[in-house]
Amino acid sequence: MENRTYTADAEPGDTVTVAGWAHEIRDLGGIAFLIVRDTTGKIQVKFEKDEMDDDLVETGVNVNRESVVQVSGAVEEEERAPTGVEIVPEDVEVVAPADPELPLDPSGKVDADISTRLDNRTLDLRMEESKAIFEIRAEVLRAVREQFRDLNCTEINTPKIVATGTEGGTELFPITYFGQEAFMNQSPQLFKQLMVGSGLERVFEIGPIFRAEEHNTPRHLNEATSIDFESAFYDHSDAMDACEAVVRAAYEGVAENCQEQLETLGYEDFEAPSGDFPRLTYEEAIERINATGELDEQLVWGDDLPTEGEHALGEEVGEHYFITDWPSEIKPFYIKDHDDDETLSTGFDLMHPSMELVSGGQREHRYDHLVAGFEQQGLDPDAFEYYTKMFKYGMPPHAGWGLGGERLVMTMLGLDNIREAVLFPRDRQRLSP
Repeated sequence: MENRTYTADAEPGDTVTVAGWAHEIRDLGGIAFLIVRDTTGKIQVKFEKDEMDDDLVETGVNVNRESVVQVSGAVEEEERAPTGVEIVPEDVEVVAPADPELPLDPSGKVDADISTRLDNRTLDLRMEESKAIFEIRAEVLRAVREQFRDLNCTEINTPKIVATGTEGGTELFPITYFGQEAFMNQSPQLFKQLMVGSGLERVFEIGPIFRAEEHNTPRHLNEATSIDFESAFYDHSDAMDACEAVVRAAYEGVAENCQEQLETLGYEDFEAPSGDFPRLTYEEAIERINATGELDEQLVWGDDLPTEGEHALGEEVGEHYFITDWPSEIKPFYIKDHDDDETLSTGFDLMHPSMELVSGGQREHRYDHLVAGFEQQGLDPDAFEYYTKMFKYGMPPHAGWGLGGERLVMTMLGLDNIREAVLFPRDRQRLSP
């Protein structure tokens, strides 16, 4: 729109044209106010009924809330106005009227449940709190990309339609691809490994992954955003260092560039993590969980960590931490075992006190060991020949990880439901909008 002024830029003495949404109308009898909201904030428009054209007043006072409006006029100082200024209008145009009955209240004065909000996401993001979450999410992705570039990574994009599942199992989404069966990719894992064997060596990707999760909980999704890293000539310790740097960069970016959004969400003392993240071995983790007495049955070697166990340990640790040296038997086939103890893998998880954020490790780069890993997990190596054959041609030692983007935002902001951090979630009940 030509000559448009954002509400935050309106200064006393200016003649402006602002455009946005009719946020609120206050009719006090002889005087009325229209509050116009745009992406930068709100501004008050004053109508003195006895001194203004009747049609102008009627247009401004009778407009339905959330209609798109355009207002032109002089900006005057007014200490009693919410932003210290107001517009005395010369022209008001209703660009796109809104129905008087709205499915939710974008002003936030009337609460709406999460289902109603997700059904009407466009209206929901007119609320300051909802909008703030996605502005923070955008800053997280910007900061993460910048940190990856500082680590000399090349950004890649891998296929989301594949012939075989990365991890197999029941979490695959099958589709029909020109008459043959294909799947939505569970992870860029195999492709990013192939890239570290190329001339790129160190890569990252931020993109969607798909899992037919049976769980329908506040922290599970069927389509999620994965932040992935892989580097040649890295071991698992190097990969954890990179992971820590990326997570810290996300927090630092938000702390530096999202103060307004944090205040909107009530985070006045938001801080980036300081110090190195503790690294506990799997054995230490189960011992500490057992010592809390929170579980009905004691964990033993080889058990996966139950949610209540993660919570108990997270509460005790009180910050981000790694769990390392997992049993080989419960990690994927592509995770390398320790050279001096084949019962221990180089796999690791990064944990927030409330949940797992990252899974990673050093990868098996030796062809014979890789094929044996497929067979041990009941997978057919021939179905993955496009992947395994490249390990015959000089695959370097390498390591990497995958970080759940929505989980990072959810834990950073203390959100109750991961769907708060997704524009249009896909779960077992939701395929639209």
